[in-house]
Parts: sequence; structure tokens; C-alpha cells
Amino acid sequence: MKTKGTHNYYVYIVTNKTKTVLYTGVTNNLKERLFHHNNPLPFSKAFTTKYKCFHLIYYEHFSEINDAIKREKQIKGYSRAKKDDLINVFNPTRKFLNNDI
Repeated sequence: MKTKGTHNYYVYIVTNKTKTVLYTGVTNNLKERLFHHNNPLPFSKAFTTKYKCFHLIYYEHFSEINDAIKREKQIKGYSRAKKDDLINVFNPTRKFLNNDI
């Protein structure tokens, strides 16, 4: 729950059904962002739409947008193996977390 003066920003990773593609993003409303990933506009050319990355498997919370953006860029620069390690520590079974948000 948000309290007065507190901001919420999230760096997140979504994947496709077979967990072969990863997309890293940043948002100030994770639940709403997941809704938009799962309900793309018709004819959308977005990466997440093209590769059907609708399933949340990782996220981090930040209170400052600059920290969240910095972390998003850092994770985007990671190798696939390093991203996999990050996800495995946070979510070892790679359970889809959409319904937990």
C-alpha cells in the first residue's frame, strides 16, 4: 500500500509461456503494466507482444525512479546466464507471479 510521500517503482522481468524469452522493464504500477502486456493493442509491434512475454517471473521495488531506471539498465546489460541466476535466486521454480501482484 502506498503511503503519503512514498513512491513505488518496479523493475520487472516477464517471459513467454515456455520461459525462453526474457523482457526487462520498469514501471510505477506493476499490476497495470502486466495488464497491458497481457492485453496488447491490436497489431502491436511491441517486443512483448511479438514474443508473447506476458508472464511475470521477477521484480524489484524502488522508491526512487532514478534508482529503478539505473537498475533496469544494469539488468538489461546482463548476459542471459546472469539474468537466469538473478531470477533463480528470487523465484527458484520460475512460477508465474502475475496473480500474486
